[in-house]
Amino acid sequence: MYINTLKQCLHCLYLNSKNINMKYTLLAFVMTLFIACDDNDNRNVDYKVQNEQDIVAYINENDLNAQKSESGLYYVVNEEGAGKKPTANSDVTVAYKGTFLNGSVFDQSNSSGISFNLEQVIKGWTEGITYFKEGGSGLLLVPSHLGYGSNDNRGIPGGSVLIFEINLISVD
Repeated sequence: MYINTLKQCLHCLYLNSKNINMKYTLLAFVMTLFIACDDNDNRNVDYKVQNEQDIVAYINENDLNAQKSESGLYYVVNEEGAGKKPTANSDVTVAYKGTFLNGSVFDQSNSSGISFNLEQVIKGWTEGITYFKEGGSGLLLVPSHLGYGSNDNRGIPGGSVLIFEINLISVD
C-alpha cells in the first residue's frame, strides 16, 4: 500500500513538472526506488553450516554409520555391491527414493530404476553413486550445495538437504 501511494505521488509530480530535467531526475529516482524495494531477494544464501548441523543431527537420530567426503557429501554403504564400479561419467541404472530430512518423499523411481549419465544429475549423485558397485545400496545425504542450491527447484525448497535411498542396479 505504501509503495502504491508513493507511486501515485511521484507520478503526479512527474506529470505536473514543467522542467524536463526534473522529469528525468524523478524517473531515475523511481527506478532506483523500485529496484531497492524489490520483494524478491535473489541473493544466494549459503546453507552449508545449517545443512551440516542438520545432517549430523539426522545421522545421530537415526544411528547411521555415515562417511563424509571432502565435498561435504555424507553417504552410508549398506551393501557395497560386487559388480562394476561407476565413474563420474558412467551411464547407470539406479532405483531410488528421495526424501527431505522430515521423511516426506519428493521423488522416487520404481524398483526397476531409471537410467541416466552421472554427468546429468546433481553433484551429490555424480559423486555419491561412485562409492557403490553394481548391486550396492545405501544412502546419500546431500547438502544443498551438492543438490539444488539455495533456490527453489521443481518443488524442492532452496537450501534443502536431500536424502536418497539408492540401489545401484547396473553400470552400463
